[in-house]
Order: sequence, then structure tokens, then C-alpha cells
Amino acid sequence: MNLPESDVRLFFRLYHSLLLYINNRCKVLEGLNRPSDLHKLNQEDLKKLKDRLYGSSDLIDSFVKDNPENLSSEEQEIVSTWKNFVRDRFYIVRHLKNHTVFLDSSHPPKAYGVLGMLTSFEEMMGPGLPIMVDATLLPFRNLIIYDGTLLSFNIIFGGGIRRSINDSYSQAKSLGIITTLPFSSEKVKSEDSEILRGYLKTEYSRDVHHEEIWELIGKNPDLMAIYCEEIGRVHARTYKKRLREAGIVEGWFALIDGIIIAGGKTQKEVERIMKSLLPPEKIKLVYIFQLKAK
Repeated sequence: MNLPESDVRLFFRLYHSLLLYINNRCKVLEGLNRPSDLHKLNQEDLKKLKDRLYGSSDLIDSFVKDNPENLSSEEQEIVSTWKNFVRDRFYIVRHLKNHTVFLDSSHPPKAYGVLGMLTSFEEMMGPGLPIMVDATLLPFRNLIIYDGTLLSFNIIFGGGIRRSINDSYSQAKSLGIITTLPFSSEKVKSEDSEILRGYLKTEYSRDVHHEEIWELIGKNPDLMAIYCEEIGRVHARTYKKRLREAGIVEGWFALIDGIIIAGGKTQKEVERIMKSLLPPEKIKLVYIFQLKAK
């Protein structure tokens, strides 16, 4: 998804006015007299100017206060929000319907939903993901855009790195994709149950986050029921295959600790058997699944 064309024009008008103001004030480059002169800059000079901008948010406050371009109050407010920029190295990991996902490498990882400008990120970067980029993300009217410059790296990721990036994306999704700036951890804070489900999603994630999984459960023993539910799903997939190989085509089964403890033709029958076998405190740790005839 891209920012509407009218908003793109507004962004660049405001952003280029800000860069020109900074150059006039800080004397970074020579020969810049009007915003249109910025189009003539090479990437190296443009980076120098942007480095000065992002090196001191006070310059944004000064621009808004001086208001050399006679901006409206709404336009001044838009520029003021740019103090909440995020400048980092990201992995572009997904092109979704409403935005493209930029994933950072913090711990825990954060995922940002970013809109393209006139050209979508998929058109710019191609469909082959993930891609590593250096970028600066900016708020714009309760959305997240980038400042018009992307530095991509021509890197081919191996299977292990791809699994690690996908795992980080799963963890970030459990916290929520960030779609406005400034980022507030309170706004997207997820329940421990959702974080745990994210850790348990794949075998790779379960291995990598073994310590975090048991740390969460240690802090909140009630999460053991979720652990058993998610691990039960994993074991059930294996058992379904083995049961069919044994000639069983349908039925209900109860699992605990990776072991089938009851089976029957109906769910009620299985529940009755498991309750007769287990102490009450263990009932919530049982995972019941159905084998359906194909």
C-alpha cells in the first residue's frame, strides 16, 4: 500500500523545506538556494544533510518555531512529529495488503508497518524477501512512511538466517505490528500467553527460545496449560499419521506429555476415560484431538 499521491507531494514539500532550512542554518552544503535544488544532490551529499537533521531533533523544533515557509498549523504539526523518527537497519520481511513490514534487530524484535510513496516497496525491491535495508521511518498523519531514501544490501540469506529472521518476525507479531510513531510498548504490549504461543510456533523457535519458554512458565505456572496445548498440536500431527498407518481412520484421542492416554469414537467417551485416569489438577494439561476419515 502506498501513501496517497497528494500526501506524497505534501510530504516532500515539507521535508525539502526542512532540509533547506537546516542547510541554511548549519552550512552543510553550498549551492542550495531553493527546495528544488535538493533534486540535484548525489546520495553522499544528501546523506550529509540528513545526518545533520537526525543528529539533532532541536533543528526540527527551530524550523517549526521560525516557520520560514509560513506553514499552516496542521503542516507544522506534521513536521513536529518527525522528531519521533526511527533510523535503523531493517529486514523487509513481508509485503502485506496495508503496508510492508520492516523488522528491526532489537530484543525483543519490533515490526513496523510502512507505506510506500509513489512506487510500492514490492515494485522497488522485488518480491524476493527478506531484504536488508538502512532506512529512516517517519510518522505521517498516524501512518508510518520512510524519508525517501533506502539503502539496500545485495545479500543472499542462507536457510539458517532465514529461519532466524522468520522467527524474529513471529515474535514481533506477538507484540503487534507497529503502525504509528512514536512507538509505545504499552500500546502493543502482548499477554505472556501470546508471547509463549509465538515461541512455540515452530520447532526452530522452540529450540532457540527454550530458556525464555520456561522462564515465562516459571513466572506464571498457569501458562503450562498453553504450553501443553501447543505442544499437543505438534504431537497430534505425528500421531494422526501413525494412527492411519496402523489402520485407524477416525476417532478421538487424548494426549498428555506426548503420550496418548485415551481413545474412543466420541469426544465425550475420551473425556470420561481421561478423567477416570488422571488427578483433577492434570486435566487442564490434556490435549484432545480428532482423527477424521479422509
